[in-house]
Amino acid sequence: MSELEIQERVVELLRTVYDPEIPVNVYDLGLIYRIELNEAGDELSVDMTLTAPNCPAADFIMEDVRQKLETIDGLKRVDVNLVFEPAWDKDMMSEEAKLELGML
Repeated sequence: MSELEIQERVVELLRTVYDPEIPVNVYDLGLIYRIELNEAGDELSVDMTLTAPNCPAADFIMEDVRQKLETIDGLKRVDVNLVFEPAWDKDMMSEEAKLELGML
């Protein structure tokens, strides 16, 4: 798989991960800050945040992200890093997410 194909697959998979309390996927919520593949193309690193630092579903969401990304052929390692800088806010959501949540 090419780097572009892997990036597209990552986004596709991230769009299947939901916060159980919000009917929008983590990618469109703007919770994914960085997706980086190493030069060899076999290690993936993802920086993500949560809508709130004390999110009760944090472990579930992060494990769901990691497990889904580990299904990508050719990856030997997947690191999912939880970050809180910059702090998430609703302006980071896609237009689709805002529409889904009645914010437009």
